[in-house]
Amino acid sequence: MVKTFPLLAVACLAAAAAGCGSDAPTPSGPTQTLSPPGIQSPTDNQQVGTVRPALTVRNGSSTQTGARTYDFQVSDNSTFGSTLFSKQNVEEGPGTTTVQVDVNLDPPTTYYWRARMNQGGASSDWVSAKFTTKEGGYIQPGALLDLLTSGGTVGERFGSTTFVGSRGIRLDNANSYVRYQLPTTVASGEFSMEVEGLHAAAPGNKLAIFSMAEGTGTVSNNPFEMFAQYRGRDGNPPNCITFKAVYGGSAYQLEFGYSQRASAVFSLNAGTTYFWQGTWNANAFRLIVKRGGIHGTTIYNRAINAPGGSYQPNPHVAYLGSNSGAMGTDAGSFPGMIVRNVWLGTGPRPSSLDSGEAVR
Repeated sequence: MVKTFPLLAVACLAAAAAGCGSDAPTPSGPTQTLSPPGIQSPTDNQQVGTVRPALTVRNGSSTQTGARTYDFQVSDNSTFGSTLFSKQNVEEGPGTTTVQVDVNLDPPTTYYWRARMNQGGASSDWVSAKFTTKEGGYIQPGALLDLLTSGGTVGERFGSTTFVGSRGIRLDNANSYVRYQLPTTVASGEFSMEVEGLHAAAPGNKLAIFSMAEGTGTVSNNPFEMFAQYRGRDGNPPNCITFKAVYGGSAYQLEFGYSQRASAVFSLNAGTTYFWQGTWNANAFRLIVKRGGIHGTTIYNRAINAPGGSYQPNPHVAYLGSNSGAMGTDAGSFPGMIVRNVWLGTGPRPSSLDSGEAVR
């Protein structure tokens, strides 16, 4: 839609005392016609191959001369009642104008975007379209997201692993794992995921659900080793949930003794989804496990205060499962577990990762 604007209207507001008050006649003069820009990319209903798309419009037009700029917005709703990304007064480019979204959008999610042209204090109508972000995930400083539900991963696969459709990735044996090399250290954050395939009396002892360490050597005996475990039939005691976190060396080791582990024995069901969440900072490490997904029943919630040190692995490497089985230093990954909707970051877990899984 083309908008026209009397060029003297702004002057009237600034000079009301000089005869442009409410009782004064409307001045005549040339009008400014702004034709809105056109959507170029992403086009309506396009699936983009990123979570940070570039937004491009074909430049609008005007009957007047002078500098033209553009406003861009991205929202999760078509009314744009709230915006996730907003950039104003972007300088016009030759023929087209582009802005880069500089925040991580959730995959795969539909978003709405719009743009308009500005000139001389006036703005054109908005033009809008919607797009869907890619399936998969991303690794950015301070944020790792890996859905694992579309046959791909942002990590590296080691050993025998199998994608099982929308259920995620299966670690086929204790020597299988997925490794994530983080671009920066996450000294305080969350590592969480949904897990199926856990069952009582699995072969082995210290079977890892997830782990972290400094560098790509074995997680075991690392100065920053961190394990969340569902122990097997040799787990001392079998079938207990527990964890270990080391804050820079053996003097700063957080680990429960036998009596605490014995009070956390569970017979988990391979057909049920469990939500596993580890959180840490300079003061403590906490492990939470819920039966039935993120909104399910909490069956484990324990923490140990850190007596000193800080969690500063450099480089910081995270794992689904653990590499310690493949390196022969520990029992390794829980064999046969299926993992999806993985989050590791300094901020809270994105709500879009909630699969709504119910207890089965």
